[in-house]
Amino acid sequence: MSPRYRTGSTSAGTVVAVIADIMAVILGLWILMYLLDANRANELVQFVHDAANWLAGWSRDLFTFDEAWARVVCGYGLAAVVYLFIGHAIANRLRRH
Repeated sequence: MSPRYRTGSTSAGTVVAVIADIMAVILGLWILMYLLDANRANELVQFVHDAANWLAGWSRDLFTFDEAWARVVCGYGLAAVVYLFIGHAIANRLRRH
């Protein structure tokens, strides 16, 4: 393998890891905003909520706890953990090749 090829795969791995981290941060930020009862009329809160809803579309209503905060923490938290796990696994795989 040439050094140039290795650099490209390392860069690709870094990009994948950073994207996974950003996705998890958005989801975590929404969980925090929800728990702190952030003003939903605020544009930043709306943006984070919309982005988190899109990212957690597959896990958002997965759990049916009685408490709304538990559903938010588990649904959005699961998505964040999955994105981190899969994103960093892919990044590590790209860095090895």
